[in-house]
Amino acid sequence: MKVLSVFGTRPEAIKMAPLVLALNNEPDINSIVCVTAQHRQMLDQVLSLFDITPNIDLDLMRSDQNLFDITSRVLVKVGHVLNEIKPDVLLVHGDTTTAMASALAAFYLKIPVVHIEAGLRTFDIDEPFPEEFNRQLISKVARWHFAPSQASHKNLINEGIAPTSIKISGNTIIDSLMLVLKKIDEDKTRALHIENFLDSKILFNWRSAPFILITGHRRENFGDGFLSICEAIHKLSLAFPEMHFIYPVHLNPNVRQPVHDLLSGIGNIHLIEPLEYEPFLYLLRLCYLVLTDSGGIQEEAPSLGKPVLVMRNITERQEAVDAGTVRLVGADRVQIFDGVSKLITDESAYQAMAKAHNPYGDGRASEKIVKGLKEFMVKLL
Repeated sequence: MKVLSVFGTRPEAIKMAPLVLALNNEPDINSIVCVTAQHRQMLDQVLSLFDITPNIDLDLMRSDQNLFDITSRVLVKVGHVLNEIKPDVLLVHGDTTTAMASALAAFYLKIPVVHIEAGLRTFDIDEPFPEEFNRQLISKVARWHFAPSQASHKNLINEGIAPTSIKISGNTIIDSLMLVLKKIDEDKTRALHIENFLDSKILFNWRSAPFILITGHRRENFGDGFLSICEAIHKLSLAFPEMHFIYPVHLNPNVRQPVHDLLSGIGNIHLIEPLEYEPFLYLLRLCYLVLTDSGGIQEEAPSLGKPVLVMRNITERQEAVDAGTVRLVGADRVQIFDGVSKLITDESAYQAMAKAHNPYGDGRASEKIVKGLKEFMVKLL
């Protein structure tokens, strides 16, 4: 069985890495990895961490690239790869432009598409943009779907996708989380290296002092959204001077400019460069709570008992909201301030979120996907 996996961003790489490792351990599977490098540096960090060397590296990232550039380059270049490799199936993950354009190329060539992390929905084509469109399009062309949760499975069924083409697997990000934390815990030298690195970036005693971990990069929050987010963080830093705020600031100028303009020079706000996955998880395990507009962290943080306040109006991970591990506060300065304040001042509210059930599986998603893929392939061959 010739299986081609294509991915190109850091989040995809984190979630696909344990699956690639599992596929590599199967003697009856010829696993081939192609990266588009939609994100170059951030992708390479993850490949190095998991010791994955791609068979094909398209190196498509360019400065000032836009959605037209990425979509067209991925579609054409992956089309060439598919024609050359002629895989039995193509594996894509989630909702990136790489995943969408690769799935479309495979559809044009009538190569079966397997969608990992299928069925996430906000049902608003503009939020998140363009991810909601991407994942809906992939669902239209995919032959088989691995849904991370019962809710995602239900979304696919409601869209008319045959139940026999869907399997619930859990989310592979939990596999990655457990693999990386196990590496850190079993290697004291590795842990010390991470701690020394963080000491050089964060100028307070982050090991013992309470801190909130912040991430933000969504296109829909550019402009007024980030201004509102920054105003809320500033107000929180004044209201809770004993609490620290660590913000690894995304490289996009639409994020960096308002964040540095409004939050620089405040004693308990620490603006640092984006972190590699290991030091980020190190901080995630120690933080008090998470304030984010990101996707994957809504799945990672609950596994570590960390409440998550999501700075978006809607989430494709509604099961986390329903489980109580995640709460939506929008890019709204009042909701952000009130939401964080309550979790700082109300221990019962904090514990209710921290101890809520994580709906994303037990770290065996990759194993389940490989098993399911074999079952699907029997039908194909």
